Amino acid sequence: MSLIYKICDAAIWKDAVTEGRFRGAGIDLEDGYIHFSTASQVEETAQRHYRNRPDLVMVAVETDGLDIVWEPSRRGDLFPHLYADLPVASAVSVVPLTCDEDGVPRPDSGYPTA
Repeated sequence: MSLIYKICDAAIWKDAVTEGRFRGAGIDLEDGYIHFSTASQVEETAQRHYRNRPDLVMVAVETDGLDIVWEPSRRGDLFPHLYADLPVASAVSVVPLTCDEDGVPRPDSGYPTA
């Protein structure tokens, strides 16, 4: 099983579950694809882009059956992108994130290891 991760507002994910698909949020809609991170990238993504934001979730997504495109981003690292809606059935877990004393959102059980 190959997992990638999406951090988003809990309300947006709740709407996606109701609809059966996640269309993206904010930057995803602007860029025309859904931004994901790998296990080794997701904590830095939270630090850089989601600091001091309440009511977030981290969605773990199984990549089987998805047309994931790997493209360079930070420091030339390849990041997973999806140029389509994400079927919510591809999510294997959804965990809430809570901001730590530095404002970095973190799951209670910690970030996944690479």
